[in-house]
Amino acid sequence: MENKIDFLGIGDIVTDAFIQLKDAEIESDGFTHEKKICMNFGDKISYQDVTVIAGVGNSANAAVCTSRLGLNSALYSDVGDDYQGNECVKAMESDNVATQFIKVHEGRKTNYHYVLVFKGERTILIKHENFDYVLPEIGSPKWVYLSSLGAHSLPFHKTLENYFIAHPEINVVFQPGSYQMKFNKEDLAGIYKQLKIFFCNKEEAQRILKIQEIDIKKLLSAISELGPKIVVITDGVDGAYAYDGKDFWHMPIYPDPKPPIDRTGAGDSFSATFTTAIALGMSIEDALRWGPINSMSVVQQVGARAGLLTRAQIEDYLAKAPEYYKLQKI
Repeated sequence: MENKIDFLGIGDIVTDAFIQLKDAEIESDGFTHEKKICMNFGDKISYQDVTVIAGVGNSANAAVCTSRLGLNSALYSDVGDDYQGNECVKAMESDNVATQFIKVHEGRKTNYHYVLVFKGERTILIKHENFDYVLPEIGSPKWVYLSSLGAHSLPFHKTLENYFIAHPEINVVFQPGSYQMKFNKEDLAGIYKQLKIFFCNKEEAQRILKIQEIDIKKLLSAISELGPKIVVITDGVDGAYAYDGKDFWHMPIYPDPKPPIDRTGAGDSFSATFTTAIALGMSIEDALRWGPINSMSVVQQVGARAGLLTRAQIEDYLAKAPEYYKLQKI
């Protein structure tokens, strides 16, 4: 089984409870322009609806995405021996994601997050359980996709770094999660040097680099200097940008058929779709054409998995793309 794995996601798996807010307001800081979601303190707040989805998280979402696109995918993660953990495993199995690397911890809880959805955006209350990360015998999957892990995971990253050095045949992809962005880039320097592809959004790039640079080319170049062979930075409605050490590209977003319902998983779907295209032997240009289509589909439904497309569906959308959906070198 190990030798047949095309794609292995490494990262925490969670259950998300999506709470559609009803009575809330958005306030913007006049100085930093940061937006805050506001509700009356100490009050009873009405909500519109709640949807619970098991088996999500950056790497889990990516594993499902790549599986639907035709890769043999697996996931390394940790769950508790509770109801939610069992549901997470079943969710992966239902999408043909191999689960032999998911470890069940006796007497422990599974990660559970609360997603506050309001006006098409989401604010996530996160908690990563304190699992002991131990790398199993994963063999040599063609692609490893590293993403969100807990605050105590820094030593595990060193284990992964050493494994990647010992197995240079593995193509390593990194889409950092919240805690990984809080680590100093120097702490993960060995990981960055092993990367085939790196993904983040514009604000995350600034956070990682600890600079306020707004020039996208400079951000791409600065991340590239850390080691990744391909750097991709997304910028919301302004689309996605990529750099391979030689050329810079820009790809606009694929048009939404209607206003987005929930943006959770949009970045995961883009990154995993781009990675799949590269894994299938496509060019960076074609990978950039594929990625936004899956993101468009995902945001039309609640949760990160429901809208994920098959390869045939992506190719159909691409064939129907409007004239302005074109890649540009910048």
